[in-house]
Amino acid sequence: MDKEIRIKVFRPFGPAIAEIDIPNQLVKKLNEFTDDCVSNEEKRKKLDASDHLIGQVHQEFHVAKEFYEKHLKKFLTNVVGSYVENINGKQIKSFKVLNCWIVRQFKNEYNPNHYHNGHISGVGYLTVPKDMGVHKNEKKKKPNGKIELIHGSRMFLSPAQYQITPTVGKLYLFPHYLMHTVYPFNADGERRSFSFNSEVDEDIYRATYVG
Repeated sequence: MDKEIRIKVFRPFGPAIAEIDIPNQLVKKLNEFTDDCVSNEEKRKKLDASDHLIGQVHQEFHVAKEFYEKHLKKFLTNVVGSYVENINGKQIKSFKVLNCWIVRQFKNEYNPNHYHNGHISGVGYLTVPKDMGVHKNEKKKKPNGKIELIHGSRMFLSPAQYQITPTVGKLYLFPHYLMHTVYPFNADGERRSFSFNSEVDEDIYRATYVG
């Protein structure tokens, strides 16, 4: 486990969520990779992921394997390992990313409620608008552009929903089955993120013990 990782684990409801700082250099590399794909039509078509994802967004494409191997693999292996060990005290020996992709979201676009495959999923933020636009009612909650995690149903002293405001350089990890949605915003600018699904040791995934 990388001792430099700063990980915050919290439980807004049943499943544990992790918040991790993405190194600035990695944020820069991911943005450069994305910008290169946007400007390169051949690469953009080759990596297009829109047919495999449900987001009602401007553009989605896979992270190239060679980029993942060089820039992301070690980081994701370390943070997922820290996440699992923080929760149940077990060190993973196996880590495999099933898929990893970039999401480019613009004004009035959204991602409907859904869940992922694998064991552990994550989303990290690369670019966000200066603001998320106006709200119809300033007295109510302001979900514009936020990701909302959903688990079960609301009960006494137990909320079912938890909203996160996207912040550049923040990565969130959660169990693959956790339902989530991304709300639209009504301002100019790009909300850019990367997501991934992964598998760890099968015996750790199947274990019910929580330390």
